[in-house]
Amino acid sequence: MVKHIVWDWNGTLLHDVDIVVRTMNETLVQVGFTPVTVEEYRAAYCRPIRTFYAKLVGRELSDEEWVWLDDAFHDIYHVRARECVLSPGAERALDEWCDLGGSQSLLSMYHHDQLVALVDKHGIAGYFSRVDGLRDAHGDHKAEFLVRHLQEQQLEPTEVLVVGDSVDDAHAAWHVGARCALYSGGFHDAASLAATDLPVVSSLGEAVALASR
Repeated sequence: MVKHIVWDWNGTLLHDVDIVVRTMNETLVQVGFTPVTVEEYRAAYCRPIRTFYAKLVGRELSDEEWVWLDDAFHDIYHVRARECVLSPGAERALDEWCDLGGSQSLLSMYHHDQLVALVDKHGIAGYFSRVDGLRDAHGDHKAEFLVRHLQEQQLEPTEVLVVGDSVDDAHAAWHVGARCALYSGGFHDAASLAATDLPVVSSLGEAVALASR
């Protein structure tokens, strides 16, 4: 029985795919790489993000290229993120789970201070028992962060549903022994999500319905 939902942020509760792709393309062209479409981005998406960039540009990046691209992307994105809106039905899904008596928290690989500011801006901080973003400079995979996120709340993994939009969310859930629902409206294309054999939902309300069964 699911008692707690751990939500992902970028691409799940926050609809920011278009802005992310536009921002990334602006940085890519500045160093001579070809811009990509949203469809190409979603088909290639993976973590670590440096590996993802290498897939998109067709070769490994030098340390200097990677640091510049990563820093340039975040400098622009931190400003544009305030233009983003919540995903369709996001607040309704949070409300529904709250009404069902469940608890919920937010775990993201986005920088912690910026994450907290955006959650506050959208007026949804009160739904969460805990909000955790990336406090170190970089994070490759979510699994190790999910372990700590659950431990800090003394949650039993078998009573947790992880809701995210990427295969990395699936791997994190498998790592701790939690259930997982993958949202097809985010950064990973539906085919990649379906290949995990986990439930794929087209709305966040479907994820709540899955948790309540």
